[in-house]
Amino acid sequence: MVEPVESNLPGHGGSLAVHTWPNPDARWRAVLVHGYGEHLGRYQHVADALVAAGAVVVGPDHVGHGRSAGERVLIRDVEAVVDDVHAAAATVAGDLPTVVIGHSMGGLIAARYAQRHRDELAALVLSGPVLGTWHVLDLLEHEQIPDTPIDPATLSRDPAVGAAYQADPLVWHGPFRRETLAALEAAVDAVNFGGPLEGLPVLWVHGEDDELVPLEETRTGTDRIRGLEFVERIYPGARHEVFNETNKDEVLGEVTAFVRQTLALD
Repeated sequence: MVEPVESNLPGHGGSLAVHTWPNPDARWRAVLVHGYGEHLGRYQHVADALVAAGAVVVGPDHVGHGRSAGERVLIRDVEAVVDDVHAAAATVAGDLPTVVIGHSMGGLIAARYAQRHRDELAALVLSGPVLGTWHVLDLLEHEQIPDTPIDPATLSRDPAVGAAYQADPLVWHGPFRRETLAALEAAVDAVNFGGPLEGLPVLWVHGEDDELVPLEETRTGTDRIRGLEFVERIYPGARHEVFNETNKDEVLGEVTAFVRQTLALD
């Protein structure tokens, strides 16, 4: 296991906790973008796989998440979060090809990052991304947002994943915030109308039985951004967190193989 180094960086909403998994022999830079209510501390095994595939890995806990400052899970502007991720990526020096890897809400942030910083990226990986349409945004129709936290059972077929999620004090277990949902809705629209990622190699991985971010809702968004170098991999029976699924080694193997092939590292 590669131990992460944590540092602090000024973000748009206060101090950002930036996690870096060093690799003195790095041949590429992986930028990890986590999902709603969680933090990058849950991605140790993902970082280990990426480091083993030749990457130096970096990413922030988003504003209001994990060890970063801010009112819990409050995001008012996803564009500002993209700026934070971009600043965190820049803390890793060196002329290395950059691959952004985003999960769930992080997939939405990563897609917007790619639209805004296309010339800086070598590839993009999207895991269960919130794109296209998302039924959770229907909560905005309520005068008061119902207290419907994420069900840990929707994350993985491995019950240990849900148990660890439920017991994690850095994970948000409360209801969605109206301001955050409104910001995500605006970001979904921005990606939908931000243009396709022509010429950028993209890998989309998704669980076929994802109830939290359903496959067909995401597909309405991937159809808008896909270019000619767009690859999708759908895993039968898998739920939302494919990096934490019972076949996670297969998923991470396909991600690293995609990157290594794209970057001609083999």
